[in-house]
Amino acid sequence: MSFGEQPAYLRVAGDLRQKIIDGTLAPHSRLPSQARIRAEYGVSDTVALEARKVLMAEGLVEGRSGSGTYVRDQPRPRRLVRSGYRVPGGVSPFRQEQADEEVKGTWESRSRQEEAAGAIAERLMIKPGERVMRTRYLFRGEGEPVMLSTSYEPLAVTGRTPVMLPEEGPLGGQGVVERMAAIGVVVDNVLEELTSRPGLAEEMAELGGVAGQHVLVIARTFFAGGQPVETADVVVPADRYRVVHRLPVR
Repeated sequence: MSFGEQPAYLRVAGDLRQKIIDGTLAPHSRLPSQARIRAEYGVSDTVALEARKVLMAEGLVEGRSGSGTYVRDQPRPRRLVRSGYRVPGGVSPFRQEQADEEVKGTWESRSRQEEAAGAIAERLMIKPGERVMRTRYLFRGEGEPVMLSTSYEPLAVTGRTPVMLPEEGPLGGQGVVERMAAIGVVVDNVLEELTSRPGLAEEMAELGGVAGQHVLVIARTFFAGGQPVETADVVVPADRYRVVHRLPVR
């Protein structure tokens, strides 16, 4: 093999990928069998198997027990627009996460107190084991699961205040900025880090996907005077949505 030449399994995977992209191999059609790939491309069983593994890892095909490997239907990603964090009059958590006014959203939530684990404690700049309020949201747009959001607020900040429970009380359902302002905490900065990883089984069960499908994770933290007052992980199916940030210039 000369310098720069692709390994055989990548060349085979590349050709099959192109057939999927251009529609020669249509969604829900069966991928050529290992024997057919071997014969058509003049490669070994090992090369044929590795090529199929590449396509599966890329999410282009899926295995069906006892039936074979099939081309997955690739949804056209929809825009998931994110914007500023303060809107006059306050906004719901869904509207705060999704700034596209054309999307009609609803959400389900549940809150509970727990001890902050190491990673969350580090993000909130508190000691591991300190109490936090954990709230889990499932957001839906037009009935379809759009994203999961798990937020954590230190009870040292919100405990024994009217905003201790994000979805209850006089400011229940309002954004973090408005709720914190009500107890004299002025949010002045927001940090977001965007990463990608395989979705966990419990996440994909709620989002309507298969464990291992890639998700986008937005790790978001609100600060007041340099101190974190809320941190959250927002999880979005990567094959269904494009995250778009709309940033106002002031």
